[in-house]
Amino acid sequence: MKHLISIFSLLLLLTTQGMMANGKKTKDKKPNIIFFIADDMTRNMFNCLEEGKGKNLTPNIDFLAEEGTIMHQQHVSATVCTPSRFNVLTGKYASRAENPGFLRQSRKNNKQRVVEWNTHILPGEQNLINVLKASGYNTGAVGKNHVFEVKKYKKIPLSADASDKKVMDQQLLNYKLTIEAYHQCGFDYADGIFYENPDFNGPMDLAVHNLDWSTEAALTFLDDTDEQPFFLYFATTIPHGPQKAERAWNADRKITPIGILDKAPSCLPDKSTIPTRLKEADVKVNDPKANLLWMDDALGALIHKLKDIGEFDNTIIYFFNDHGQYAKGTIYQGSVLNPSIIWQKGGFEVGNHCEALVSNVDFMPTIIEQAGLNPKKYDYDGRSFATILEGKEQKARESHYFEIGYSRGVRMGDYKYIAVRYPQWVMDIDDEQRQTILDDYNKILAGRGKAPNNLDPQAGFGHVQIVPGGGDAEFPATQRYKHYSDADQLYNLVDDPEEQNNLFNDPKYRDLARKMQVELQKHIKTIPGGFGELKTK
Repeated sequence: MKHLISIFSLLLLLTTQGMMANGKKTKDKKPNIIFFIADDMTRNMFNCLEEGKGKNLTPNIDFLAEEGTIMHQQHVSATVCTPSRFNVLTGKYASRAENPGFLRQSRKNNKQRVVEWNTHILPGEQNLINVLKASGYNTGAVGKNHVFEVKKYKKIPLSADASDKKVMDQQLLNYKLTIEAYHQCGFDYADGIFYENPDFNGPMDLAVHNLDWSTEAALTFLDDTDEQPFFLYFATTIPHGPQKAERAWNADRKITPIGILDKAPSCLPDKSTIPTRLKEADVKVNDPKANLLWMDDALGALIHKLKDIGEFDNTIIYFFNDHGQYAKGTIYQGSVLNPSIIWQKGGFEVGNHCEALVSNVDFMPTIIEQAGLNPKKYDYDGRSFATILEGKEQKARESHYFEIGYSRGVRMGDYKYIAVRYPQWVMDIDDEQRQTILDDYNKILAGRGKAPNNLDPQAGFGHVQIVPGGGDAEFPATQRYKHYSDADQLYNLVDDPEEQNNLFNDPKYRDLARKMQVELQKHIKTIPGGFGELKTK
């Protein structure tokens, strides 16, 4: 009996020591971080927002929202895919990009920097990934690229034949070059990567979404993290188009950008279960709802894996949509106001809902601070809001800055000022050139299976693309905002949240309009590139 008691006491001591050691290890270990970024979600896709409440089957997003913090006043500085990702991963305004293609376009525009799908992160530049890697994080990425510069990448058209060996050799080389670019920018691991959206990723035969393929790569990364803290950048290609079932949630999941797999990944629920689960939840069965549930399944797979490997309690999860969709390609609130969700086990001291005005350039300094680093040591335009999440007060910015294409803007308190300035070559375009530009653009849309948005060559140019009526992404906004073409716009966001009443030329707002212009000039003065008469050098 004494012998048994001694053995039991020894086992109890060892167990207690192990628990203490594990507790110390968890306490001392830096938090893991997952940054999950969706592509072109609309507000009615979020059950946690009034527009979508109860309309979607997204149990995992709902879980993050219920236990984490919804940043209701999260803003985006630049409102199309590439510059928004640039903002997130560098903490800088996209006008600061230095990739050669972006600078060439700037020279064409008399040194005015035109932010669109052209702002890329270069190897060697400071970014969130290489900062975390240098501090001991294991860094991984899956999903959509669209922001890291890939040198020698050769674009392959949709019309290319995927059965042609030369085509697929180039497709595989493109993939290899993309992975190398990820490594050069700080990632230890990258796989399951789409260079861009499916329609711009190679032959039509391979131009489908495959979230299972990217999720499988993410789970592989999580399985191999060992004792290091990790950072996973998970960028989905959905709900962005193509949304049709046969090219999205119900596509053949053996199809990838690098060819046809021998066997489809089995890391997510079978696609056949998606409509069944939607029906059971009394949610409409259509392609947008199905794609959203598919994406939610991917998030769920990450959560389950974190639990399996014992890292769930020590992981912070960011859920962010790249920009608002209602006014994509503009700096109206329908695009720049874009809530995010931040989760940690047990929630944050600030509570479930936060109304603090923050920007997507703030993600990098916030994550750096959460990783135990000093955010003041690094160079960016953002500022950490980690203290806000901790429930502490933080002095608000005097203003928020926005930029896209040929427009710039600031928000100060309840007011927004927008300025649109085109370089001289745009102003000199004559009627014949307008018609040619429009015809050529509509041919491009036809090649992608789309009908023209506009047939009027005299329609105003877009804020992003010099096309009558605007480019495909921004066209809806040209119809929704009646002062879209005004060079100067001033809105009261409380009285006029839809930004329909331009106050700029109202004598009662003359002083405020000038004050807002001066505030915009403070921002653009520190950022490369000119901007009409507001910044001539």
